[in-house]
Amino acid sequence: MTSEISITAAPHEENDSGIILGKIKKALSLNGINAETKKIIPVLVKKSVDARRRQVKLILRYKVYIDENPADAMSSIPLWKKAGSEHTVIIVGSGPAGLFGALKLLEYGIRPVIIERGSEVYDRKRDIAAIGKNNLVDSDSNYCFGEGGAGTFSDGKLYTRSSKRGDISSILKIFVHFGADKKILTDAHPHIGTDKLPQIIKAMRTFIISMGGEFHFNTKMTGFITEKPAGTKNAIPVVKGIKTVNTTSGSQKEFTGDAVLLATGHSASDIYEILSKEIPGSLEAKTFAIGVRVEHPRELIDKIQYHGQRGQHLGAAEYRLTSQQNERGVYSFCMCPGGFVVPSATEPDGIVVNGMSAAGRNSAWSNAAIVVETRPEDIPTTFTEMAVKNKSAELAGLYFRRYIEKETAAHGDGQKAPAQKLIDFLEGKLSAELPKSSYAPGLVSSRLDEWLPKQIVSRLKSGFTEFGRKMQGFVSNDAVLIASETRTSTPVRILRDKTSFECSTAKHLYPAGEGSGYSGGIVSSAMDGKNACTEIACLITH
Repeated sequence: MTSEISITAAPHEENDSGIILGKIKKALSLNGINAETKKIIPVLVKKSVDARRRQVKLILRYKVYIDENPADAMSSIPLWKKAGSEHTVIIVGSGPAGLFGALKLLEYGIRPVIIERGSEVYDRKRDIAAIGKNNLVDSDSNYCFGEGGAGTFSDGKLYTRSSKRGDISSILKIFVHFGADKKILTDAHPHIGTDKLPQIIKAMRTFIISMGGEFHFNTKMTGFITEKPAGTKNAIPVVKGIKTVNTTSGSQKEFTGDAVLLATGHSASDIYEILSKEIPGSLEAKTFAIGVRVEHPRELIDKIQYHGQRGQHLGAAEYRLTSQQNERGVYSFCMCPGGFVVPSATEPDGIVVNGMSAAGRNSAWSNAAIVVETRPEDIPTTFTEMAVKNKSAELAGLYFRRYIEKETAAHGDGQKAPAQKLIDFLEGKLSAELPKSSYAPGLVSSRLDEWLPKQIVSRLKSGFTEFGRKMQGFVSNDAVLIASETRTSTPVRILRDKTSFECSTAKHLYPAGEGSGYSGGIVSSAMDGKNACTEIACLITH
């Protein structure tokens, strides 16, 4: 038999097996189970930190096996099959949606052919290093584009609320199978770390190739191959494949297959423009977010969240902040405890910032995006008119995003980002000096409050003021705002059927992941790609 129990422990007690076992036995006795007369094997199911009160404690949930052996947590790994040549699916993008979609296809023995505009993960690391060292942004290989997708170099957070998509643990178990630490199966807010993810992503690629899959790096999609059923009028097109160009050699090539999984991520603006032209009616505008990164000394955030206690047994502290300001949400996103702020532009004339952490989350800083909900009706008319003129009204948010990123660069220097102390932002004055920062290219003092869009500035000011009341010390002289954070999600959604995942205006085209506008984050994107490829497999095998 088994019994599920929860115990509380002080942080310093977690690794004391005697204390923990005693607490487990006491909890079992409250359930009428005498642990002294039975063989018990406790297996940790979930670990979380409760820092709501002055005395910080751990909540540890166990599944206790009583007079029986525990089930193997990894026993549910899928049975993958060697792919044959009979069926092929083209996957555009090697982020989590693309990789987990490929693995799902291999359960059916279907060959995945992955097309990736960026470089292999270790070559990509060199491209990323060049941004910080030399202010050089490769438009196709950077923090957003390349093997593994944007999440590879932004902490590897695996926490998601998207439980309706399916079994989240199945995604975590596959990560563990390819090299992730087993603690991601039990941590309440699991993460892998940007220092660990590259080798895991490479292991996935090696396995997919060994099972008959293909990868084509430095290969950028430039269009669709479509046909309309003969003898039918006004029929929607059938996608037969894609056109590509090699970003190194310039050579062009076509790839065809039974279906196309479009898993291009939230930053591939050119993909939306291709869809707008080649598959009309496939897009709609959606809400996204615009804001800044706020960075504090890690020690300060730890002190606030742990009520002055030292956090050596707890790790770097996290926070999550939300508010409503003038009918729009203002909230924290992608909080990186013990992390770094990184340059995430995909164009040389723009600046975009993001956050990341190594597995140890042990840097001297903690940061988070603080962003403002931006709805389609909030887009300035300049950009809506531009989009209409270009016969792509749905792309107005994309034009607005691009404008902000270029405006940010105009107030920076190369990839040195414009920044302002949080206190100075609230008081409306230039920062005479800026705190030390983790942002490698460097910072330039700037009046963010003067040139960021007014509706963003006013709501950020109100939001930060409220956050300062919720977290005493959050608004401090050591806090710095770094502009701009514009890539939390895409401003465009690709229309698809809710059940089949197929694009509403093109057959055999399956949008998935963050770029589709239906998911956000590594796990939800992985689940989305997996679910879409389940439907593709049903199409092919029936």
